Amino acid sequence: MMMMGDTFGTIGSSMASLFFIWATVQQIFPNHLKIAIKEFLLSSFQQLCFAQRVSDYFTNLFSPYVDINFPEIDEYRLNHAFSAIETYLESKATDKSKHLKGSQLKENKGLVLKRDEVKIRDEYKGANVWWEIVTASDEERSYKLTFHHRARSLITDSYVPYVVEEGKLIKAKKQQTRLFTNNPSSQWILSHNMWRSIEFEHPASFETLAMEQEKKEEIMSDLTAFTNGKDYYKKIGKAWKRGYLLYGPPGTGKSTMISAMANFLNYNIYDLELTAIKNNSELRKLLTSTSSKSIVVIEDIDCSVDLTANRTKKERNSIEQDKDESSVTLSGLLNFIDGIWSACGQERIVVFTTNHLEKLDPALIRRGRMDMHIELSYCTYEAFKILAKNYLDLDDHPLFKNIKSLLKEIEISPADVAENLMTRNHIIDVDESLNNLIKALEEKKNSQRSQHDEDKKKSNKFRLFG
Repeated sequence: MMMMGDTFGTIGSSMASLFFIWATVQQIFPNHLKIAIKEFLLSSFQQLCFAQRVSDYFTNLFSPYVDINFPEIDEYRLNHAFSAIETYLESKATDKSKHLKGSQLKENKGLVLKRDEVKIRDEYKGANVWWEIVTASDEERSYKLTFHHRARSLITDSYVPYVVEEGKLIKAKKQQTRLFTNNPSSQWILSHNMWRSIEFEHPASFETLAMEQEKKEEIMSDLTAFTNGKDYYKKIGKAWKRGYLLYGPPGTGKSTMISAMANFLNYNIYDLELTAIKNNSELRKLLTSTSSKSIVVIEDIDCSVDLTANRTKKERNSIEQDKDESSVTLSGLLNFIDGIWSACGQERIVVFTTNHLEKLDPALIRRGRMDMHIELSYCTYEAFKILAKNYLDLDDHPLFKNIKSLLKEIEISPADVAENLMTRNHIIDVDESLNNLIKALEEKKNSQRSQHDEDKKKSNKFRLFG
């Protein structure tokens, strides 16, 4: 907060200037004009808005202070300096603050106290500075930094870089993965409020993921290579992003895989709902406002928007679609994934999921766009052993042999296997859980055999009448 002496000094300078102007008027103008000018000034100063304008003008004219604004959004993109400054100011000691804000976001965590002040004073190498959060009429937020012009080079060359780097370090230390989802454009205020988020607390990991160990290690190795690949991507002239296509039947762990990837990398997740986006322009604004070190997810992409229609039909209607901008198009999505806009932001992963690979346009999932295709299929014996360890803390059992034999004959998702292994009332009964699973597997085996026989009869019937 600006010191009281500085404030009075500014007011005194402004008043001295006004008296000087009035003295000049008295010396130059004749009496009848003096009276008119005096009446005009008195009536004007009775109006608050005019008085404020005059005050601001003379304050700015004679003030020894300099302001720097750091907007939250700059040219449709997040200003990372704003976020770093916010983190830095939140970390300042609260023992001297008179206005605090208390919150308890988790029931088992303690109360967190933060500053709740519009203006915050800071000191750097003997120079005083004042930070103020400013909200414009269009709801755009910015931090305003005020300091004396004598410290200009110290503040701009040393203090501001120090604050930004310190904020980034603090944020990295207490980084909490967050899950974002896009708001409908009707709720946007310019480029603000496009995303809303919550803390991401899914416990999934590659260790607990029901998948063959060899495949898990291949995915983890690919993710690690990507995060360490900044110089490599620059060398080969490609945007630092990577695409993953997860496909397979429902319940095979596609969403769990995304959670495991986010926890493994400590990346934020942006769950993009395409049906809430009106056109390609909105899509571009949304995607360019995502942060680096993030996973952009489009789940069930075959159901999101019409990206699966006949390619010839799309090309025929593309001019009309672009003209009225009524929907997101395939070209609009591809432009972000692999076009010019793909370079807006660093260290991003794009993930598509689908239950029906055959429905997707080949252009959408070709290698280079979706760099790694990962099939998540029905439960194998190796995947079952991981689930048994997760749910029953069991490495081996005499009934495993029976389960292994049944899994070779039938198709069942890991989600269905897990449901049968889940203990009741949190009391582990290994034999009961495994027998429940065997019973479910045998029922599924009989059901699939009946379905196969029925399909065979229909096929023979059509052949007979054909």
